[in-house]
Amino acid sequence: MGDPKASPMSTESQLTRLGLFDAKVPRYTSYPTAPHFNASVDDGDFAGWIDQIEPGSQISLYMHIPFCRRLCWFCACRTQGTRSDAPVRAYLDTLKDEIAMLGRRLPRGVTLSRLHWGGGTPTLLTADMMKELTEATFAIAPMHEDGEFSVEIDPNEIDAARLDVLAAAGMNRASIGIQDFDPQIQSVIGRIQSYDITREAVDMIRERGIDSLNADILYGLPHQSNERIAESVQKLLSLSPNRVALYGYAHVPWMSRRQSMIPAEALPSPEARLKLYETAKELFLWDGYREIGIDHFARETDGLTRALDSGRLRRNFQGYTDDTAPALIGLGASSISKFPQGFAQNLSGTSDYTARIRDGRFATGRGHVFTPEDNMRSRMIEQLMCEFRISTAEITETFGISKSELNRMFAEVAERFAGFVDLTNEGLVVPEHGKPLTRMIARGFDAYDLSKAGHSSAI
Repeated sequence: MGDPKASPMSTESQLTRLGLFDAKVPRYTSYPTAPHFNASVDDGDFAGWIDQIEPGSQISLYMHIPFCRRLCWFCACRTQGTRSDAPVRAYLDTLKDEIAMLGRRLPRGVTLSRLHWGGGTPTLLTADMMKELTEATFAIAPMHEDGEFSVEIDPNEIDAARLDVLAAAGMNRASIGIQDFDPQIQSVIGRIQSYDITREAVDMIRERGIDSLNADILYGLPHQSNERIAESVQKLLSLSPNRVALYGYAHVPWMSRRQSMIPAEALPSPEARLKLYETAKELFLWDGYREIGIDHFARETDGLTRALDSGRLRRNFQGYTDDTAPALIGLGASSISKFPQGFAQNLSGTSDYTARIRDGRFATGRGHVFTPEDNMRSRMIEQLMCEFRISTAEITETFGISKSELNRMFAEVAERFAGFVDLTNEGLVVPEHGKPLTRMIARGFDAYDLSKAGHSSAI
């Protein structure tokens, strides 16, 4: 096989041969991935796993607010539109009941290492609702002194009163979705959000002493070109976020019917998608950001960068994180929790979720109990996704697999991705030119049926 670094054209042809531009693979924010969850995990398991949390330890808490004032067509999240506050109020009351149920089971002295509000649009809560939710949360567990309280903020759905409540409650990281600043692209994906209104939201956030800012931007959108994404990235850079997620748009109208509003014929080809990513990546690196995993960029002072340098970088349902708490508990409809024992996901429909909580039971609808092999493969995949390597020493010492058996697994993957994977005395390494294949390489260590729905393009 020729040298994959010989030229951009030869590299692209070899990536084509390996299936990069055709493959549908998981994003590996969990292992096993959510399509493999089943109903064998119920509310009894969830309650038992809470009971086993160590007293005085730290946990992470995720709150899901599934409502939006408008439904963006590109989004595949579990959300529902509402023009009225009435369903939001009813949902909040149920969520507060769930929080109280959790509080009655949490061991003594537990604190929060992370608190994150996601959606949907958490900032469509009124200021009074936000105050109620933070008070209910901190009544069961206070923030740890080094904890992080982050909120996903829609610049179209935020004002000074709501930001005042969040700042007073201790929010110290804000996350803003941008997607793309081009007006035509915004119109086609159903997300109108001007640069000016985004800039105004960022200014209001920083005026309240909230210095940590995340931003999301998408590549692979309809009508996107290298020139257009470069312009959007440059506008984003003028806002100087601490951390950026550069996600590939996943067109899955069979999973999210609203995406049928997006003209598939206007989507870039897989090869063009890769060029869009590379264009944006070069601009972030040029501006001094560090590359974090497969789709994040961060300033040198950001927690993700420090975590990468110290070997603490992790990956969960929210993407890359520097949080190492052993339990992440998800509250609200469809939320997913991760415990050392396994995953537990709440019922997805808000009516089903509400009925379960009103019955005085946790809303767990499905999940997965980890096996020893799950734990080993999960860590191998996480190492690949975070550090582009798998450490032989860590895997053999932690999980008891023999070096010869691990080398056999490495050899099988290295043979398939010859020239894009290196085997060393320390383990398996993905070199720079192999990074576009990382998710496909990770798939080589996935023991589950990969025909399950829900996977997205490999780039």
